[in-house]
Amino acid sequence: MDGKMLARLGAIIFVAVAITATAIEMTRKEEAPAAPSARQLQPSTPDPLRAGQRRCQQLGQKATEDPECRRVWTESRDRFLGTPTPVVPVAPRQNEGQ
Repeated sequence: MDGKMLARLGAIIFVAVAITATAIEMTRKEEAPAAPSARQLQPSTPDPLRAGQRRCQQLGQKATEDPECRRVWTESRDRFLGTPTPVVPVAPRQNEGQ
């Protein structure tokens, strides 16, 4: 067998495999996509932690000195790591000018 004949034989085999794969794929029946195994839970009330994170994000560099942002970051980290966070009531802020 010379090189040309071997190349032709390879091309014929490749086309035959491609046609077979196409025919098999076309005869497959479409199955409905499986429902997700875990539902995404959408909270009915807004998450105060998320609101705090947004507030701190908007503060930018000043957030590093804000005690409320530090509390939010600590709670967020603990929630992410699965560490139980003790519930500590936050004292209401007093107006400084009055």
